[in-house]
Amino acid sequence: MDVLQSVLSLLLTLGILVTIHEYGHFWVARRCGVKVLRFSVGFGKPLFSWFDKSGTEFVIAAIPLGGYVKMLDEREAPVEDSLKPYAFNRKKVSQRIAIVAAGPIANFIFAIFAYWLMFLSGFNALIPNIGSVDTDSIAANAGLNSGYEIIAVDGHETSGWRAVSMALINRIGDTGAIEIKARPSVSTSESSISATLSTQNHEIFSLSIDEWLTNSKPSHLLSDLGIHPYRPIVPAIMGVVQSDSPAEQGGLQSGDHVIRVNDIKIEGWHDFVKIVQASAEKEIQVDLIRKDDVQKNNQIRLNLKPSLQQDESGRSYGLLGVRAQSFKYPDEMIRKVSYGPFSSIGYAASQTWADTKMSLNAVKKMVQGLISLENLSGPITIAQVASDSISSGVEEFLRFLALLSISLGILNLLPIPVLDGGHLLYYLVEGIRGKPLSDKWQEFGLKIGISFILILMTVAFYNDVMRLL
Repeated sequence: MDVLQSVLSLLLTLGILVTIHEYGHFWVARRCGVKVLRFSVGFGKPLFSWFDKSGTEFVIAAIPLGGYVKMLDEREAPVEDSLKPYAFNRKKVSQRIAIVAAGPIANFIFAIFAYWLMFLSGFNALIPNIGSVDTDSIAANAGLNSGYEIIAVDGHETSGWRAVSMALINRIGDTGAIEIKARPSVSTSESSISATLSTQNHEIFSLSIDEWLTNSKPSHLLSDLGIHPYRPIVPAIMGVVQSDSPAEQGGLQSGDHVIRVNDIKIEGWHDFVKIVQASAEKEIQVDLIRKDDVQKNNQIRLNLKPSLQQDESGRSYGLLGVRAQSFKYPDEMIRKVSYGPFSSIGYAASQTWADTKMSLNAVKKMVQGLISLENLSGPITIAQVASDSISSGVEEFLRFLALLSISLGILNLLPIPVLDGGHLLYYLVEGIRGKPLSDKWQEFGLKIGISFILILMTVAFYNDVMRLL
């Protein structure tokens, strides 16, 4: 069921973004007087097709990993004399540039639209209150303490922990200082963080970094700085117990409330996890109360043996194969963020620009070797994230669509033959030289472009598989 949901989520996500991208090419081509022969979402054998009054064939094809707009072009097939004025290759360089650039531009416009909907409808953000700071850590050395709320990172306002993480991602691989603006924690459910910044005392902390997280996965942004979010005590009540896991084999069931482990009182889920992780391949005695026996307070003792696992850094830890019961954060820890229809446009454009800069920065750092290629993701990861975002609600799906649309736009603008950016490069050279590059050079560039894309896809797919394993 999870696999089917992921596949359907991938089809829905790519279907939306590919249609938007190709429609950009289609719309501008029509207005430049180019005859469009086919508008296809997907590659391969057509599953459904129909024609409009202009003779354009619209196709939904079998392989949903992309799409294309096929235009009348003398370089691809002979064209009747009466139709030559409508051929793509007969148009001015400026028009061809506009047609090719329209696809990526449509992706950026769609991202603004998706963010506009998200800001207009509003979303909840977990207030970034600091629970603890590790001794002698980067944050501690900067003077940052628990009991503070982070309100800005490097000048970017942070309405929630997600915004904090997104701002920190920009600094991976950097040397210098991360500027954090923080204030004593306050409970709030205000509609906009901007309204509170000028009325609250705040301090600025400078966190020194040196090639921060270079060649590492950005999964421990906060903990590497020594910052741990404030979390209320989550009861040690079992949620999902994985099939054939040490937890299931030992008799643990969904709804069990753990009260002691090895005669040590368990205050919350964190205490339970801490002991389990420190007990790889060691038997532990777990005292619990079954959900059906809560009123009777009947206690059961189980002997469990966590399996041995390793994280990406090689650190060993114990794992039982169980997740905590769903937990709802208190209202005072949640901030509702929403804006009006007009102000949402400004925030949406600003967010799209920030994400674009972040993505370009990540590409540059990958080329420089400051960010590991392990961070590249392929269709499997996209499918999983798409499925999770759809399950999490409209806000998360809109956010995911916007981010992926921006990534698609940037990818297509890279000056690589085969991609839109490669065609733009050829047309810019043609505009400067006054004549196109020779077929020989264009064919050579095409071979390099295809090779590069195949290598990139192979690395991304390999990373997907390794994440699954």
